Amino acid sequence: MANDQEVKYLVPGLERGLQLLLAFGEQHRDLTFAELHRLVDMPKATAYRVVQTLEYMGFLERNTRTNTFSLGMNVLRLGFEYIASLDVAQVGQPVIEQLRDTSQCSSHLAIRDGRDIIYIARVSAAGSRINQVSIGTRLPVHCTSLGRMLLTDVSRADFEQLFPQERLPGNTPGQLFEREALWQMVQQDKARGFVIGESFFRHGISSIVYPVYDRSGRVAAVVSILVPAEEIPQTDRERLQQEVRLAADKISGFLGHLSQAS
Repeated sequence: MANDQEVKYLVPGLERGLQLLLAFGEQHRDLTFAELHRLVDMPKATAYRVVQTLEYMGFLERNTRTNTFSLGMNVLRLGFEYIASLDVAQVGQPVIEQLRDTSQCSSHLAIRDGRDIIYIARVSAAGSRINQVSIGTRLPVHCTSLGRMLLTDVSRADFEQLFPQERLPGNTPGQLFEREALWQMVQQDKARGFVIGESFFRHGISSIVYPVYDRSGRVAAVVSILVPAEEIPQTDRERLQQEVRLAADKISGFLGHLSQAS
């Protein structure tokens, strides 16, 4: 709390604007101007000017059809500035828990570190018999569906620095061996905006992967679910894709990627 010496330097207009926003936020619904005015202790003309100012600055949005007001995106931006400073695992954990509940599939959050992916958050589906990875597990980025999605943010020059040899490392049966084949696959993944890997890394296990973007629009992480099937049933495919996409969009919003959050 400010002391008496500091109080004399308060800006009345700013105080009234914040007072109105705080009162608005407690209602959890759209309000008319008359309803807004009843919430605050200020003259009607002053309240009108405050509302106009907040609308002009994007802190309030007017619905011209109903002539009501709702909180604008700039209110969210203030929160995102703080939330974006948090670790992606912190903001992502509750989201992938919700994704697990809605999809009934184990879900994961992973980032890229050089030529590896690292699992930074995970939750298992009830009764899952899939051998789960643990937090901190590393896997080769070129061998997994998650890694392919993480590589979509890499330029050709950086890609060739990651894989300087034309032949990719490893000798696991079924994996990609040619650098150019991986690059072409990643470009297709980038254009599509997601990856569906059916028995790509492990036979009998499918995955759906969507990117998580940071405030600058770069791929910061990926969200995925594991589907215990060689191929994802067509009856479930669209619903599961939608659920993973919404989870990725939500985490992107928490990281400050406003176009996704909105």
